Amino acid sequence: MVKSAISVLFSILHDATSYLPPGLFLALPTAFIEGGKHVSTFRAEFVGTLLMIACTFSAGKWIGKDSLEVAWTSHFFGVIAADYFGGGPHVNPAVTMSMLALGKSSYTDAYVRVAAQMGGGLIAFPIYHALAINLEWEPLGGPEFSMDDHSAEIEAFLSESLATFCLCLLIYAVNWEWNFGKYHYIIKQSLTAIGIRGLIEFFPTAGPAMNPMLATSWDVFAVGNTFEFPSDMNHYFVYWVGPFLAAILASIVYVIYAGGTIFGAKLPIGPLKKTKRD
Repeated sequence: MVKSAISVLFSILHDATSYLPPGLFLALPTAFIEGGKHVSTFRAEFVGTLLMIACTFSAGKWIGKDSLEVAWTSHFFGVIAADYFGGGPHVNPAVTMSMLALGKSSYTDAYVRVAAQMGGGLIAFPIYHALAINLEWEPLGGPEFSMDDHSAEIEAFLSESLATFCLCLLIYAVNWEWNFGKYHYIIKQSLTAIGIRGLIEFFPTAGPAMNPMLATSWDVFAVGNTFEFPSDMNHYFVYWVGPFLAAILASIVYVIYAGGTIFGAKLPIGPLKKTKRD
């Protein structure tokens, strides 16, 4: 009788977990690192990721399917809405890497943020796919490219890296360098939305993702329908190594311009930016 009950329990657990994205059980517990000090950060990144995917990936699929202007407008407002209602999270491991390099995030804070971003992404795509199927909407798409062509891999690596580099510079400019006074938030988010849309159009080779979380969580859910993390290391080379290196390089460029440190170390050159005292 005991064996039978345990067998039934295992069967239930197996059936339940088969529908859960891989890695989710590793992502969720990070919220409670250091006695739960990072729960609010985890929640902001997790919820922000869910909102970001819903608000931006729906453009051209659920909204504006037959109109490029409507799709662009939807994406524009989606970027703003996801940031506002999510509480201003990074929702991007490459951006988090940049904040770590610039000393604006600790290692633990960055670790929690990336785990929350991945957790949100792994849940978002299956949920929104189920929603689309039930409501007879067009399923969302995601960033991907063919890994069979070596030259395409190099092109994809460069495309993702350059797009991420430009994205980081845009973030620095609208958040730290430009001040729009009373309407700073709405203007800087509007410029961010326009910039992201422009980068999507200008760097289409690998999706683009400009966000390692989006590329990997989409691959887990949709590419090949294996529901497993990518086994091809080229995926990580294109979507993780490239953007991380680009984020660090962008951070170095910003420190040369504005001053500061990179991973706690001062650079031998800079800052080039003139202060009021200068």
